[in-house]
Amino acid sequence: MQIADLYQSLATNLGPRHWLEPGVPPAETPWEILWGGVLVQNTNWRNVDYALANLKHATQFRPQAILALSVTELTTLVKPAGFYTRKVPTLRALAAWSSQYSFDLAIMRALPAARLRSELLALKGIGNETADYFSMYVFDQPTIIVDTYLRRLFTWLGQPLPAQYGRAQALIDANWTYDFVQAREWHAQIVDFGKQVKTQADFQQSFLGGQRLRLN
Repeated sequence: MQIADLYQSLATNLGPRHWLEPGVPPAETPWEILWGGVLVQNTNWRNVDYALANLKHATQFRPQAILALSVTELTTLVKPAGFYTRKVPTLRALAAWSSQYSFDLAIMRALPAARLRSELLALKGIGNETADYFSMYVFDQPTIIVDTYLRRLFTWLGQPLPAQYGRAQALIDANWTYDFVQAREWHAQIVDFGKQVKTQADFQQSFLGGQRLRLN
């Protein structure tokens, strides 16, 4: 099968995912997606939920309000998510970055995709995967998020991805033409499949068992 076939198989068997679409729970605002994307690093969503609840109560997720907090105040709010000595500087850096665009998401979404990604990667604590997650689910730029679930699935399908993030991303881009809706659904499909199918034995019993992926 080719990547387009894999996408269709996942879509048929899993159904629409509708991850983080406007008005669809759990995220209330794009800002919540940004803060949650930082806080979830190296922890689970249960811990992040506590931190986000604190952040919402204190700031309504507004970046201006986050910048108005002291480091100590912000640390107390997000402490349930753990690793706060790393995450608090990243939250503040992300909020400060947005200030140069008047905290206006429409202005940020109008930035060229390469520039947006480069600026996000320049922020302390934001790597390739998080930058791509923000680019797609907050700033509406279609991209491929190369995460553990994707790498594991491609390995099971007989096509391990290159270790270098950019090379892995470029290989998929060279083998699949996708639009914004497909890119969003693809990531959601991969993650949801990966949460259900955790071992190679599980994979062999899944609807993809026995399939092989062909890349050019």
